[in-house]
Amino acid sequence: MNNDVLIPDTGSEEVSSRGQTQLAQPQQQSLRDAVEQAMENYFRHLDGQLVTEVYDMVLSEIEAPMLEVVMKHTRHNQTRAAQLLGLNRGTLRKKLKRYGLL
Repeated sequence: MNNDVLIPDTGSEEVSSRGQTQLAQPQQQSLRDAVEQAMENYFRHLDGQLVTEVYDMVLSEIEAPMLEVVMKHTRHNQTRAAQLLGLNRGTLRKKLKRYGLL
């Protein structure tokens, strides 16, 4: 099974070709690359601030929107969502409550 998750790059740039302006074709980026890029950007902009609990911060930033999308995809069917995520239904409910999605 291929675990490379590709996400479209929603940013479009204008490209000039022979005096004509065109929108560049969106590129795909792996989820892994997107997280790596976001983390590098986060650390680059800390401006000397001391940070802790980065793991929990990143997990909550990723987990909440993932759960929202999965719940929409499954039409809020918790059993299907839990199966899709590979979680126990009780664990899913706990996570949904944590992020105010239930």
